[in-house]
Amino acid sequence: MENRQQTTRPRVIGAGLIALDLVISANPDEPVQQWAGGTCGNVLTILSYLGWSAYPVARLNGDHASQGVKKDLRKWGVHLDYAELAPTSSTPIITQKIKRSMSGGTEHTFSWHCPNCGAGLPRFKPVTSAAANQVAPRLKHTNVFFYDRVSRSALTLAKACAANGGIVVFEPSAIGDPVLFKEAVDSAHIFKYSNERIDQLVHVTNAGRPGLIEIQTLGAKGLRYRVCLDKARTHGWRNAKPFILDQVIDTAGSGDWTTAGIIDQLARRGLVGLLQASLTNIERAISYGQALAAWNCGYEGARGGMYGVTRDMFRKQIESIINGQKPVLTSRKKNRTRHSDTMFFCTSC
Repeated sequence: MENRQQTTRPRVIGAGLIALDLVISANPDEPVQQWAGGTCGNVLTILSYLGWSAYPVARLNGDHASQGVKKDLRKWGVHLDYAELAPTSSTPIITQKIKRSMSGGTEHTFSWHCPNCGAGLPRFKPVTSAAANQVAPRLKHTNVFFYDRVSRSALTLAKACAANGGIVVFEPSAIGDPVLFKEAVDSAHIFKYSNERIDQLVHVTNAGRPGLIEIQTLGAKGLRYRVCLDKARTHGWRNAKPFILDQVIDTAGSGDWTTAGIIDQLARRGLVGLLQASLTNIERAISYGQALAAWNCGYEGARGGMYGVTRDMFRKQIESIINGQKPVLTSRKKNRTRHSDTMFFCTSC
């Protein structure tokens, strides 16, 4: 259960895709890595790494995949108070392969199929409305509610957080139900999405509503954003170029680092703090998020760098990137999981 020490840190609750990532390296000699992943899982874990109290809302059961996810989340200090809500369900599993491209770079592919036998792997299921109603009263001291999958239960939690002075951050991967999606956009304070996944959102965005920050990521071109806060307002879109490093190993998860960095810089005081933010504050937060994203590209997997460097090394490398330098992203030895140990996650093998 929560304690007083935990509540002194900024608090984030998240609902959405929390999965077991099976990351297969481009180097055939490297073993498969097993990490907690999914957009929601990554954002919450990164925020915990940055000093937040993070609480996923999920239906993790007792299967082997969920044990792997929970072990990894605990490693990074994520709290599991609401991670096993009834009715529990099989944990989503995502196979990720990193391959060398013809140009000498790397390509990262995602699959919902077992890399061994090709059978389908479990997918995301939202928590039920009944479960959300149980959690909602506990959001009174929550700075941020983050979600990446639209459902009635997620909207219930988003509205409860906002009603108690928290910031709602919505980062969808797809539109899904258009009615629920529009409701999610209208209730979000920060709305972030990729132009590669959702390229026709003009008819559903609502940038004129006070309190909304809209961010559209543009891949290698960086991102653009528009703001309609009382103390910060842009006239149309503003572009933010990415940090470019010489060492690019894998770009997967960089959007999650951008999101976490922006939340960390803008949302520590909840909605009250966000409403007082200046345009300079927002620009710095976006720049910090982009520095985290650039750093992440130096390691395999969506959060590989967290396992490869000390926290002191992390801070120094991020500072160097922000100052316009190009640090050499070195890694220490990691505890690894052998490829053969991952196959029991598939019930068909």
